Amino acid sequence: MKLVRYYEGTEICPGLLDGAGQLRSLSGEVVDITGAALDAATLARLAAIDPEQLPLVAGTPRLAPCVGGVGKFMCIGLNYSDHAEEAGMALPEHPILFMKATSAIAGPDDDIVIPRAAQSVDWEVELGVVIGRAAKYVSEAEALDHVAGYCVINDVSERDYQTKLSGQWTKGKSCDSFGPLGPWLVTRDEVSDPQALELTLDVNGQRMQAGSTATMVFSVAQIISHLSQMMTLHPGDVIATGTPPGVGMGMKPQPVYLKPGDQVRAEIAGLGVQSQNVRADS
Repeated sequence: MKLVRYYEGTEICPGLLDGAGQLRSLSGEVVDITGAALDAATLARLAAIDPEQLPLVAGTPRLAPCVGGVGKFMCIGLNYSDHAEEAGMALPEHPILFMKATSAIAGPDDDIVIPRAAQSVDWEVELGVVIGRAAKYVSEAEALDHVAGYCVINDVSERDYQTKLSGQWTKGKSCDSFGPLGPWLVTRDEVSDPQALELTLDVNGQRMQAGSTATMVFSVAQIISHLSQMMTLHPGDVIATGTPPGVGMGMKPQPVYLKPGDQVRAEIAGLGVQSQNVRADS
């Protein structure tokens, strides 16, 4: 299934895409697409519904983040061998973890807002993993059983905040609008191999990033297993699994960063497309 959250006025409603790509309402079936709706029994019940029997949603409503009520927004750094090379950094021995504030979460087509005085806002297309069943001390072999689904994430980053303001990377990762999720939450059964997905990102129509999850240093299963040794992963938690090469910070002969008026398009094969306009904060 491709689960969607969309706006009716200021209210966020649950939905899904039917076989023709039309948006159907799930408001009569679940309250929202949150961790509480991502258990196996609920997903199986939704999957058994004939989409043709669900109400069509008129028009093209604004899309909300594809999962609501996120408890933890976890990110894995330097998780593509070719991205670590462009950053001039050694491959990590264990997954590098940093947290992104949940207040950074935005819809897939919402504006990227450049904070006041920021000069180094960068892009990072990433595979997002959404937990569906609590995971604690799980093995790599059973890790994917705890996944509800996958989505596109743009791990927008302010590089000066990230590297020059002391402390942790979280400062440069957590600005408002820096965590667009979606457009869809694609359930695990539709992704046969999370390590065989193509990722791309364009800025103003120019291809900047093109990569594959096949070049991840740590697989999705390894990441989930590793994190679960230290903390319980709860339904609705989100993991951004790292980015392939082509970020603005790594451009030669000098970095290239986002500016007001730019347009960003991020895509993962089978998981949909995000499109964002860039603007300055007021």
